[in-house]
Amino acid sequence: MIAGCGRQTDPSELAGRFVATAGGARWAFDGALTFGNAAAVLLEAAELAPPTSGVVDCAGVRAVDSAAVTVLLALKRRLAERGVDLRFVNAPGPLRALADVYDVEELLGIA
Repeated sequence: MIAGCGRQTDPSELAGRFVATAGGARWAFDGALTFGNAAAVLLEAAELAPPTSGVVDCAGVRAVDSAAVTVLLALKRRLAERGVDLRFVNAPGPLRALADVYDVEELLGIA
């Protein structure tokens, strides 16, 4: 089941990706983050330089399932190994709810 963030989710919107913003200081996510694209999102994120501020803006997340939490945890671990402490800001309600269910809100720094 995919939780839409404020509206019904069209399967054609299952693309999503992280992009560097603010001159590389932040990352922003745009699109859906689900089982359907989790592996591709992780691979693509590996090609980005880490955000210098450690901030990842999740305001553009449009749909999630439990794979979203897995992706965020994997990114947090991967970048911690490189000395970057990621924090996820502007997380929509469904993403915050999943993080709460898995009791990882604090670990992820979800705000």
